[in-house]
Amino acid sequence: MSASTLAEEFQVSQRTIYRDIDVICAAGFPVVSYQGMNGGYGIMDGYKMDKALLGSYDVASVVNVLKGLASVFEDERAQGTIERLQTIGTEHHQIPSVVVDLDTRRADPEALPLLRTAISQRLTVRFDYVNAKNERTSRDLEPGGLQFKFGNWYVTGYCRSRREQREFRLSRMLNLCLTRETFAPQQERSIEGEATAGDYEKQLEEVVVRVRPEAMAEALDQFHQSEKEFRTDGSMILRIRVYRPLEARWLWSMLLGFGSGAEVMGPPALRTVLKEQLQQALQFYEEV
Repeated sequence: MSASTLAEEFQVSQRTIYRDIDVICAAGFPVVSYQGMNGGYGIMDGYKMDKALLGSYDVASVVNVLKGLASVFEDERAQGTIERLQTIGTEHHQIPSVVVDLDTRRADPEALPLLRTAISQRLTVRFDYVNAKNERTSRDLEPGGLQFKFGNWYVTGYCRSRREQREFRLSRMLNLCLTRETFAPQQERSIEGEATAGDYEKQLEEVVVRVRPEAMAEALDQFHQSEKEFRTDGSMILRIRVYRPLEARWLWSMLLGFGSGAEVMGPPALRTVLKEQLQQALQFYEEV
């Protein structure tokens, strides 16, 4: 391939390509040049990459992860990396030891590619957002990055509407669209009113939950990192440290979702909150 073709492929200058070729040669990879109209750069015929270069990495697992990214973002460069890795894989039919599922069912399927475009081209995005208090507001965001955690996709960036760094869950974003307005790269801005680590720790409270055997698997899925105590009657006591549990609606939903399989033992104020939530829900079924 010619230097100009490589520069276009990787979206860099030809000078960068020449520097990269020097580095690759210095690392022991035999790059050769071919003269003429159809000439360019390539790897010496017959050269095979030493599989030991990957050390203990499982090539099949790396390929599997990249396939997930290529599928989510329709990324041609990721597909190219997959093809190169497959040429040095040990066994083409080897079952990967790690499988990563980047589930996108909880978000608009067009949101991820759109946000990635916005991040790479530094374009602001506009959307409606439903926050944890069920308030719907319109936001303008300078997106900085995408994260997949806790089984959900998130986008982080500078929210112009709130004038601070924010994190948004994609499943709560509505009417997402690109704007034509660009933004300059900036250092991470401080969040006004952000609590320090010490303040956060002071407001953590212990929530004690007694889980019956029929709800144990689901409780372990949701609160695996909490302190666990197994009783002789088959039940389990969970001790969960939660930031402001009386305001944590996500926690109420989880606990109420266990139905009769779990009972909150403390704090007493949280028991009162959940009782009120149940009483309000029962009002919808009074005629039954």
